[in-house]
Amino acid sequence: MKQTDSPRIPELSGTKPRVLLLTSQYFIMGEIEAALKRLGVEHRLLDLAAREMDLNEFVRLMTETLSDFKPDFVLTVNHLGVDREGVLMSILDQMNVPLASWFVDNPHLILDLYSNVNTGRSVLFTWDADTVESLKADGYESVFHLPLGADPHRFTPEGKDVPQEWRAAISFVGNSMKTKTEMRFAAARPTFAMMESGFEMAEGFMEAPERTVREYLQREWPDIVTEMSRQPRERALAFETYLTWLATCLYRRDCLLRIMPFEPLIVGDDGWNDILGRIEGWRYHAELNYYDDLPDFYLASDINFNCTSKQMKGACNQRVFDVPCCGAFLLTDHRDQIETLFEPGREMAVYNTMDEIPDMVERFMAEPDERKRIAEAGRRRVLAEHTYDHRIVSLLTTMRDTTL
Repeated sequence: MKQTDSPRIPELSGTKPRVLLLTSQYFIMGEIEAALKRLGVEHRLLDLAAREMDLNEFVRLMTETLSDFKPDFVLTVNHLGVDREGVLMSILDQMNVPLASWFVDNPHLILDLYSNVNTGRSVLFTWDADTVESLKADGYESVFHLPLGADPHRFTPEGKDVPQEWRAAISFVGNSMKTKTEMRFAAARPTFAMMESGFEMAEGFMEAPERTVREYLQREWPDIVTEMSRQPRERALAFETYLTWLATCLYRRDCLLRIMPFEPLIVGDDGWNDILGRIEGWRYHAELNYYDDLPDFYLASDINFNCTSKQMKGACNQRVFDVPCCGAFLLTDHRDQIETLFEPGREMAVYNTMDEIPDMVERFMAEPDERKRIAEAGRRRVLAEHTYDHRIVSLLTTMRDTTL
């Protein structure tokens, strides 16, 4: 699809704040920094992960940076750069500098490892609206919903000739979660009682209405909740994450089995060869570079297929924004929050159950004009409302209204 629409940079009204960005480990920090530059917001990046330091050096570095740059607030993603002991929060509290933390993964699986995290003027942003009230229930007073988005300036097709092996009637890009599941299992070191029913619990959570493993276990497996409470906090959270990733692995496997009659191309980690190795008719491609390859790859598929991680039963993942941003067609699973972001059927093709997948794939394969119409409408909606520029304007405005 020809990229004719240009993204419009939204306006940021009022006085522009000064923002100190903390660490650059997570990919989205690049999008945040680029958006701040386009918006003309003065900022500085302090990459704490780039160097090892003791406590005294950490305190000195933070104090000097805050005194020199004088930010209106500090911004981090997933609490990266925030120590679990509360040293940074104590420094920010003493210097009266607010912290904004944007969670793009389950915040409960992160924050439960922290102490003193609510000291000072903390403002939490979460990509999943379902976690807003639960975070408030945990004692965080300022919590706001801030979805993911797309960066049409960085994530855009080059129009290059793509390799023949990239072309497909239907493709899926995503992690099998096999290695991640195994790593969390090893970190959890579960007791026999926790381990023996792991697959049953994961399959149950996959189908359950509860949005988190914790809520599901409290209803269906209270004895396991008691068993987990006897474990060190880190191991209990690792087990909770293990069940989340295992449920995602099983869910994605079951979804992909529905598209096997259409000979899909599956792009991701090598775990797919173990999970789907005995299934015939599909092709495997190793992981592609996010910025250099994926924008043109998405345009090389008639249908880009998406099945979302079970850590976000109500929220939308990055692909829901990236694929239409490129002007490509996406078929994705229904999430409650998608209806506040796109108009299903007009701007996004959505399946409600796994059993709907084969018929919807067959239908859209036979309707290229409909695919084009939906893709174009989805792109217009992304450019109008869902760029990272829009997200950062929202974040900056909220911080100004809340803390500044």
